[in-house]
Amino acid sequence: MIGQAVNRVDGPLKATGRAAYAYEHWEAGQPLYGFIVGATIGKGRITRIDTEGAASAPGVHLAMTHLNAPAQGPRDESVSFEYWRAQPVLTGPDIHHYGEPVALVVAESLEQARAAADLVEVEYSAGRGRFDFAEYEDEVYIPKVVNGSLPTDTEVGDFDAGFDSAEVKVDQHYTTPYELSLPMEPNACLVEPRGEDLVVYVSCQIVDAAQVSVASTLRMDPERVHVVAPFVGGGFGSKLGIHSETILAALAARMLRRPVKVAMTRQQVFQLVGMRPISSQRVRLGAERDGQLRAIAHEVTMHTNPDVEYAEQTAATTRSLYAAPHRLTSHRLAALDLPRGTDVRAPGEAPGMLAVESAMDELADALGMDPVELRIRNEPTVDPERDVPFSDRHLVECLREGARRFGWESRPATPAGVREGRWLVGYGMSAAIRGHFQGPTTAGVRLEADGTAVVQTDMTDIGTGTYTILTQVAADGLGLPLERVRIELGRSDLPCSWGSGGSWGATNSCTSVHRACAALREKLLDAACGDARSPLHGLDRADAVFSEGSVGIGGASEALGEIVARSCPEGVGAEGQVRFMGDDPNYTDYSINTYGAHFAEVGVDADTAEIRLRRMLGVFSVGRVFNPKTTRSQLIGGMIWGVGAALEEEAVVDPRSGAFVNRDLAGYLVPVHADIPDVDAVVLDGYDDKANPLGAKGVGEVGICGAGASVANAVFNATGVRVRDFPITIEKVLPGLPLLEA
Repeated sequence: MIGQAVNRVDGPLKATGRAAYAYEHWEAGQPLYGFIVGATIGKGRITRIDTEGAASAPGVHLAMTHLNAPAQGPRDESVSFEYWRAQPVLTGPDIHHYGEPVALVVAESLEQARAAADLVEVEYSAGRGRFDFAEYEDEVYIPKVVNGSLPTDTEVGDFDAGFDSAEVKVDQHYTTPYELSLPMEPNACLVEPRGEDLVVYVSCQIVDAAQVSVASTLRMDPERVHVVAPFVGGGFGSKLGIHSETILAALAARMLRRPVKVAMTRQQVFQLVGMRPISSQRVRLGAERDGQLRAIAHEVTMHTNPDVEYAEQTAATTRSLYAAPHRLTSHRLAALDLPRGTDVRAPGEAPGMLAVESAMDELADALGMDPVELRIRNEPTVDPERDVPFSDRHLVECLREGARRFGWESRPATPAGVREGRWLVGYGMSAAIRGHFQGPTTAGVRLEADGTAVVQTDMTDIGTGTYTILTQVAADGLGLPLERVRIELGRSDLPCSWGSGGSWGATNSCTSVHRACAALREKLLDAACGDARSPLHGLDRADAVFSEGSVGIGGASEALGEIVARSCPEGVGAEGQVRFMGDDPNYTDYSINTYGAHFAEVGVDADTAEIRLRRMLGVFSVGRVFNPKTTRSQLIGGMIWGVGAALEEEAVVDPRSGAFVNRDLAGYLVPVHADIPDVDAVVLDGYDDKANPLGAKGVGEVGICGAGASVANAVFNATGVRVRDFPITIEKVLPGLPLLEA
């Protein structure tokens, strides 16, 4: 069953509205509703807050501020990963960023809570905030490590000498804006008190992190916090950790001894969930006339919050991408009074490759060389910074296959050289690379007496198809039809995983299920081959074949349900585990990544500079594929996100207040159907035996890596205008358009 294009097993539930998301659980009965009141300044202190009017409004049960909020646990920086730390709210009068919660109003209905929230009176003493990145870009510091505990800086050889001696040089700055994840389902939570326990129905990507974080914040025993997240309406990094709506709902539910729901509005998501940091990136490439890179440097400055440091690993991808003897990467942070930075899909790789792959296109243009050929000429034989072999690298195959399928040979040789009516036409391409990660994960598989297998892990399904691929792996491992496998996910009472995120979820959970099935097969063979009542008694278990709900050895067979009913009528189970990558020698001895190549064709209106994507192709190498259908969906989704990064997405900060001025989906533009025509993703056959026993690697984020650069490079090929300040907009292209005869 592994590798089959199976339809989503949870599809009928979602299509009929029976899949319950965080805000839709009614097991606790009628809840109360909370509404968050946010600060209207970006820096300063609350000097007066009056909730009398709100508290006396119809239906209101609670108006909570820092004056009456329960004491909470502090953020513990000694906890290695941010998502497991306490997340206290309403802890004092200080305001750290615009929109920060200053009150929660809880009422009988959402309408009553929202109306009463407008009655909360707040007066502030505003301070001078640091909101403008350009103003403070030079006031930077060096973080100890960057995201993923990667080194902040790296240096190999002598970059300055290598760059100075190169025959052809590129030295450019690229800027990327604040971007947000914005999944379909906003951050939401329902908390039900049950005695001394709390049941937390929350939209989260990592159940264990949510449980520990809530417990640490509320100073509770984690065993008394029961997290439930069977369905999550998208995450893209924004739900790896919990946010203020969860803590506020939990505090209110404990105080009122009633179930309380809190969901952020879309506008509040912009201010309260965190975003991809703004970045300024300097990329320097030095090459010989034949295209061989001698020196490559990638230096990044980005914003961080003064209280919650986040250093996106924006330059890290450059470390493994191309061969060059002289190398330099660095990360610097400028502290601003804005919401904290956080993981947004393909953190680091997405903005970093937008810059580096644009620079590679500039180098190809300076050399007069085909951009595909330039990349092939700089293909490394070992990881150029770690000096270890690649586990499985097929970037060149992706480049060549993509060029063939796309018709790259028809690329306009001269920028602004092809016109079709009013449209200037251009082709662009880029490479893609993303590291593959592994985190500690456990899954249990139990076979019931009726021959049904039950898979259990707290792994989440954020819309990517986890229910489906785990069903396939378990069916394959036990020789069962799909309909006899049941998957239970997203509860804290299930075996612990690292959840969904970082493209590690599928491989971690599938590998643990695969190992659990292997252990369960051994238990079943022990029971059958050692039991004189079984037709398999005394036969050589090495010849056993599990298929169609039975196990056969030679000409003898027995149904799995019969083995269980006879030997373990209550059912028999086993667990499988995956270790943290730091404890796995393969991740030390090899450079393990996924790869791809993007190709894009755009049309640019010769008069207005309107940019239209005409077609796009991605070719990827991701090891073994669990399900081609869900894999293709993931990759195409990432590619479309890359289009948004290149052409549309930009959260704009008001430098007077620190507020996002375009804090909804009317002002913050993302690609819609009319923006995306013919997009296709092709996956090469593969198997990476160093990644895990299944030979599979993550696919969720490699689709976005480099995708935006292929579009940007196509815009240059169409117009001859190079935009280095993303997103590429009409205003940035129009002044440089060539004057053409009608």
